[in-house]
Amino acid sequence: MIAISQDRPGGAEVLHAVRRDRPVPGPTEVLVRVHAAGVNPTDWKTRARGYFYGNEEPPFTLGFDVAGIVEAVGPGVTLHAPGDAVFGMPRFPHPAGAYAEFVTGPARHFAPAPAAIDLVRAAALPLSGLTAWQALVDTARVTAGQRVLVHAAAGGVGHLAVQIAKARGAYVLGTASAAKHAFLRDLGVDEPIDYTRGPIDTLTSDVDVVLDTLGGEVRERSLACIRPGGILVSIIPPAGFDAALLPHRDGVRVEWILVEPDLAGLRGLAELVENKALTVHLDRTFPLAEAAAAHRYGEQGRTTGKLVLTVGG
Repeated sequence: MIAISQDRPGGAEVLHAVRRDRPVPGPTEVLVRVHAAGVNPTDWKTRARGYFYGNEEPPFTLGFDVAGIVEAVGPGVTLHAPGDAVFGMPRFPHPAGAYAEFVTGPARHFAPAPAAIDLVRAAALPLSGLTAWQALVDTARVTAGQRVLVHAAAGGVGHLAVQIAKARGAYVLGTASAAKHAFLRDLGVDEPIDYTRGPIDTLTSDVDVVLDTLGGEVRERSLACIRPGGILVSIIPPAGFDAALLPHRDGVRVEWILVEPDLAGLRGLAELVENKALTVHLDRTFPLAEAAAAHRYGEQGRTTGKLVLTVGG
């Protein structure tokens, strides 16, 4: 099979195509013929610095988001069968190797792909969608009527988080440049906020939930926007993964999450898609051979929605 590999950390130029043996599914695993693979900021960060968790050394193949067709199943698998269309985020934060024509992973790291969208869009959903789901549904437990502030609301995680919060009945505020406010309103944002107008604590207040996708000063200032008893959930880890280094404010809960494979979450996302409550916006797609170009584009930090590598039909 063809895969995209790298022999050392570095810029996008280290990514190159290689031929390697097709993987074989082990017990409780499935082999998936990849149709498309999502591209995420964690991909180019891993490319440049190596894996943040574990001792994986180059050469390795990047990619966590994947959608495709089950080619074979390992011993003990009953959840999926050859021919099934699936999507998932196998093995995260360990290597999944989704930038390839085939990938293996635990069967329960995949769910049936939603029939309402094609596999290219399905490949864009797992990592960003599960991040938003685990932050808002599992951690913040967003309920109807709450005011939810989503930072970088036009981005990969942000645009999905907005829709998840709306599906739960929240009033949603979202930050983005003014040029993207029409897009935010199309997503369902009730109150777009132009972050260029000043610090966030001067632009809004009385928020129940903040989804922090930026960290740094934005995370710290967001605390002042939250009502007593509210919560800030960050997807940006503190230095050394030390939660004690997160900013604090009396009466406000502060958490950070590291997304993990989650069958229930994938099913929840698929249900929202099927019910037309969740749309996956694609900024651009690239063929697998142009993975380096996809990274260069993503690293500009201007993506609206998601980037995807198309692998096969």
